Amino acid sequence: MDLESVLQTIFNFENYGELLVLVQNSIWAGAVLGLLGGLVGTFVMKRDLAFAVHGISELSFAGAAFALLIGADIIFGSLIGSVAAAVLLGFMGVRARDKNSIIGVIMPFGLGLGILFLALYEGRAANKFGLLTGQIVSVDSVQLQVLAGTAVVVMIALAAIWRPLSFASVDPEMAEARGVPVRGLAIGFMVLLGVSVALSIQIVGALLVLALLITPAAAALRVTTSPRLVVLLSVVFAMTATVGGILLALGSRIPISPYVTTLSFLIYVVCRVIGRVRANRGLNGRVSRDQPAGAL
Repeated sequence: MDLESVLQTIFNFENYGELLVLVQNSIWAGAVLGLLGGLVGTFVMKRDLAFAVHGISELSFAGAAFALLIGADIIFGSLIGSVAAAVLLGFMGVRARDKNSIIGVIMPFGLGLGILFLALYEGRAANKFGLLTGQIVSVDSVQLQVLAGTAVVVMIALAAIWRPLSFASVDPEMAEARGVPVRGLAIGFMVLLGVSVALSIQIVGALLVLALLITPAAAALRVTTSPRLVVLLSVVFAMTATVGGILLALGSRIPISPYVTTLSFLIYVVCRVIGRVRANRGLNGRVSRDQPAGAL
């Protein structure tokens, strides 16, 4: 395959206008999940839970694969797996060392179960592949309503605990001394994170969910220290990656996840460069103190 054929496969805009009309639900779903991912991802970075996202996604994948095997709803199976993993981590992973070891145990177990269930499944291969790489282009009206409703519930719950969770994320010892239910907030947020992971798998699949829940927030943290601006930029970056990925993948035979992850990665690289320039010029005090000016 020559370069022209490769580019034609990756970027194909023939009959683009006709296809665009058919995927309105997918675009709205991408926007909703981008908004959710940007909000939740902010606390994922504050609480250093990037590794936990990957562990939860593996059990979410196992739940979705089992649902596919028995003919049940895949989203429901994914939710059961991810919430179970999140609650387990919330109750057992008190210290960072304990949490990382538990995640290290959960990840291969969940992945192994998922592979077993997919091996036993005798249906279409595309259904198996979609669990790993995402398949949002097939979202119908009912699925969009369920997804949007679930995302709204998560965002309302997150808004309700936003202030105490922010306090507990920045200084858990002081928050606990002042009567903030740090452990309860940790478990509650892990449940919200589990639901967010299950929903995000529809776009980027179980293997690449980090690109939606971590990379946008990490990029935002590179260019600003303002808590409000970090949240705003994280949401903008996540929505840009998801909606942009859908639009780019629309006329291609390639799954959507490479487009979403590539856009998310490019946004992070640009923000990283901007953060370095700002550090060199003394415009970002926290970056200048935390690392040498020449470090990237």
